[in-house]
Amino acid sequence: MAFGRLTAIISIALAASQTARAALTKRVTCATGQVTANAACCKLFPIVQQIQTDLFDGGECGEEAHSALRLSFHDAIGFSIHGGKGGGADGSILIFNSTELAFHANGGIDDITARQFPVFQETGLTAGDFVHLAAAIGTANCPGAPRLQFMFGRPPPKAPAPDLTVPEPTDSVTSILARFADAGFSPSEAVALLSSHTIAAADVVDVTIPGTPFDSTVGTFDTQVFLEVLLKGKLNGSQPGEVLSPLAGEMRLQSDFAISQDSRTACLWQDMVNNQKLMMTNFKAAMAKLQVLGQKNLIDCSDVVPVPQVLNTPIKFPASFSRADVQVACKASPFPNNIATVAGPAPTVAPVPGS
Repeated sequence: MAFGRLTAIISIALAASQTARAALTKRVTCATGQVTANAACCKLFPIVQQIQTDLFDGGECGEEAHSALRLSFHDAIGFSIHGGKGGGADGSILIFNSTELAFHANGGIDDITARQFPVFQETGLTAGDFVHLAAAIGTANCPGAPRLQFMFGRPPPKAPAPDLTVPEPTDSVTSILARFADAGFSPSEAVALLSSHTIAAADVVDVTIPGTPFDSTVGTFDTQVFLEVLLKGKLNGSQPGEVLSPLAGEMRLQSDFAISQDSRTACLWQDMVNNQKLMMTNFKAAMAKLQVLGQKNLIDCSDVVPVPQVLNTPIKFPASFSRADVQVACKASPFPNNIATVAGPAPTVAPVPGS
């Protein structure tokens, strides 16, 4: 009985605490009908709709959404915690595109900057706010993605980022981890950011096959890429920056494979396999950090970002593949043993439309 009374008292106290916190959280109803935590965010709701219409075909997880996410990374990673490597998440890649698009690592993003620039000019946002809002919106269009944070109020960029701030697929794991560390990211956060490759495709690693996906489910934000990078390769892989891939029509980046096999990152990579919650949590946290690099005094307008569709379908081995095809590099923990295989012959992965 005493235990029951104590439980009831605790429940009442918790409820009262939650009610008090809710009362302290002011909500604002915008003129357009949406509700937000800050009146300054109201102006963003029509812009979100404009971006969905003009850039993402009404809300699709297509080539433009994938590229918008890539553009935000290439913009923000131009930063160093030691200084001297750019303004971070400031939109310099959009404003100073004639400079930054000439960098080798930025090959293939000229299309998305060209698509975004006229829309950006219509919105009245700063370049940094536009680039990182577009990335959050585009990612939200992909089933399984986390709802990314969006912080509002970046000033205009002052100068282009310098060259050699974006890691390339031909770089060594040591070089890649050092570049991330210079920007303030741990190896775990670096692997988390590579979750973006689940909806990514390559245009310039091999220019003869543009739009080549990195996994067989490019339209969903799932852990399939972490699985398929570990499968034994036998196809493609003739260009610098790529290695043999397991599936026809799919590309495996040299850097992804190296990170999946390196003792410093192999277990971090394997932990993502078939763990949707972990991938979503880690990616959201790493992106929240990435998208404010070099910025301060921002307003949290995350509630303007659309809510992504929940993904409940578990990943599977592609048809004709099984646990026997996995190149296991993590010795500290067992590989997940509950992954089924798609029935039928080995598939050919289609290129991303619009690439």
